[in-house]
Amino acid sequence: MISEMVSKFYDFSDRTMVITGGGGVLCSEMAVAIAACGARMAVLDRDLALAQKVVDRIMKSGGSAVAVQADVLIPERLEEARKQITDAFGHVDTLINGAGGNNPKATTGATQSFFALPPEALRFVFDLNIVGAILPSQVFGRAMAEHRRGVILNVSSMNAFRPLTRIAAYSAAKAGVSNFTQWLAVHMAQEYSPDIRVNALAPGFFLTEQNRFLLTEQATGALTDRGKKIIDHTPMARFGTPQDLLGTVLWLLSPAAAFVTGTVIPVDGGFSAYSGV
Repeated sequence: MISEMVSKFYDFSDRTMVITGGGGVLCSEMAVAIAACGARMAVLDRDLALAQKVVDRIMKSGGSAVAVQADVLIPERLEEARKQITDAFGHVDTLINGAGGNNPKATTGATQSFFALPPEALRFVFDLNIVGAILPSQVFGRAMAEHRRGVILNVSSMNAFRPLTRIAAYSAAKAGVSNFTQWLAVHMAQEYSPDIRVNALAPGFFLTEQNRFLLTEQATGALTDRGKKIIDHTPMARFGTPQDLLGTVLWLLSPAAAFVTGTVIPVDGGFSAYSGV
């Protein structure tokens, strides 16, 4: 009986899920894993070719998916994407806001002081991470409100808990994502339905195309000084892999987390628990 119940928790065959930034390193693995649980998967990315690569992987494994080009900062494109997805799969009941990232021009360093960070770079980081979570939540969350059920999963960061040096805008923006997650969880439950849940992941340090050569040397693969500091402050003594996120993602999307909303769950190898002593 228990095993049957657990199996049903992770059977997503009756659900249509959307993931933004779906062509990225972490989100692509999420999309493939979710589709393997039976979900109809819509992979959104500004780069349609990247989204299509993910869809091809899903389809090759017998899953159901569609690639959609959309910019999370353009409401009209999001509305077009919503129509394309509903025409293909019907009602969207789950949204993963995976689009986000930093901008090197919004990062301090030896040649760029905090006082000289250009406003356009700061705005880019804030818009991509915060507005890029709010706008898709409006577009796809509206249908959840009408149907009185759904799940929204945001992607925050360890930087929201413990801001890191150099990346002032990104740390502050991800703190905003965590705050927005809590706000939206309360709003959706009180104003529309307690069966609409909103949570967030807070990944620790994962090697992606954006940070790979900030944390490792391009020529040798050895840790940079920054990479070594991170490993020294991560009790599990390694960077995360995309697969390390999947258990938490599937749990938060599933009925197994039916009483979980407004949370930000660290997946960080113990980084947030370690004081350094």
